Amino acid sequence: MLSEDMYQDNILEHYKEPHNHGELRGHNVSYRDVNPLCGDIIEMQMIVEDEKIKNVMFSGKGCAISRAAASMLTDKVKGESTDEALKIEKNSVLDMLGVEISAAREKCAFLPLKVMKMCLFIAKGRKTELQ
Repeated sequence: MLSEDMYQDNILEHYKEPHNHGELRGHNVSYRDVNPLCGDIIEMQMIVEDEKIKNVMFSGKGCAISRAAASMLTDKVKGESTDEALKIEKNSVLDMLGVEISAAREKCAFLPLKVMKMCLFIAKGRKTELQ
């Protein structure tokens, strides 16, 4: 079993060297959002074809929690169907992070999930707001 320190190290690794970070050339969908409470900004760009996430990258600035969540989430959804990716819930993000997140930091952890889902809603041609 991994200790909480190992999970915290994992978050710091994803923060310092995030996976799928940068601009995605040839993307056909993107979405950007801001957490006004702390100033985190996450933008995701995707190539979505035939109801599948062919590639995804993110950019922006933010705390260790939001960047690590974006890094881990993009790893998870790359290559998945849009329907499977839309089934990912907040608890899945918390499980990926593997540490207790305070209520004040939950918005940091969930911002990448919101951005990812908005990209997929746009790709599917339906714009909606998430809660």
